[in-house]
Amino acid sequence: MTGTTVPGARPPGPFAHPALFYRGPQEYAAGVGGFVRAALAAGEPVFVAVPGPRLDALRHGLGGDADAVEWADMTVLGRNPGRILAALQDVADRDPDRPVRIVGEPLWPGRSPAEIREATRHEALINTAFAGRAATVLCPYDADGLPAGVLADARRTHPTLIGGGHGPQASPAYADPAAVCADCDLPLAAPPADAVFLGYRSGMLSGVRAHAEAWARHTALAPDRRGDLVLAVSEAAANSVAHGGGSGTLGLWRTAGGGVVAEIRDGGRLKDPLAGRRRPSPASGNGGRGLWMIHQLCDLVEVRALPDGLTLRLHMRTA
Repeated sequence: MTGTTVPGARPPGPFAHPALFYRGPQEYAAGVGGFVRAALAAGEPVFVAVPGPRLDALRHGLGGDADAVEWADMTVLGRNPGRILAALQDVADRDPDRPVRIVGEPLWPGRSPAEIREATRHEALINTAFAGRAATVLCPYDADGLPAGVLADARRTHPTLIGGGHGPQASPAYADPAAVCADCDLPLAAPPADAVFLGYRSGMLSGVRAHAEAWARHTALAPDRRGDLVLAVSEAAANSVAHGGGSGTLGLWRTAGGGVVAEIRDGGRLKDPLAGRRRPSPASGNGGRGLWMIHQLCDLVEVRALPDGLTLRLHMRTA
């Protein structure tokens, strides 16, 4: 950033999670590019996941050093914010005895309110998932293009802030990840009047799948995406039977843009807020595997873990 040094953005301790507030391409290139160069100079692996146009600019600015960096377009990787954490942990787990530097930009201008909420949840959960790890996750925020509420939440989800001509400083607004996640559990909008519903219980999972398949054939989803929807619904319904009190309700409806939404409500509890957001280990058996698969299949997963039960709202787009 202009007038700002980002010396690795690593305060004392094994894990750092700074937010970089930037204004314009010059500050972005200086702040993020400087962070990446410092990591390469230290011989640490680097993973950069930012929106496509910024990705291209960073690569160009790094020149030959760009070949030593692993890149991902965050608009693809993070289309569903619930996928991001597993990807970041996969990078860190490749060599757990070495520090790793990661750039992740999960919030950019144009994100929908629902995506913003789930991306904010993701940012809070990074602090839980990486606690004690030798890693730094730098998160750039467009101080000119993002709403004030998004920037305020960034101060709550990042222990360290960089911006305004200053180096890393402790965030006075930093909050416990559990409190941030609770604030993300705002009531979902009511389903539309034309939504169709099906109650189910143990022994009815094949009927749930057939119902979802028949309904999806009359949507604008391509055949492969219809298959993804049906698989995600099947996994969610199976979780209801196994962990959600043995029964649930499936709702299905179309969106104005031609996409579809499947909503699963049951009496379950989400005991682990990281469930589905990190890749299940072979030692865990089937624990968390269904929810992880749902995150991989869907374009957005809204999660509401409330006292009266669990709601998953699964979004599938046509493009």
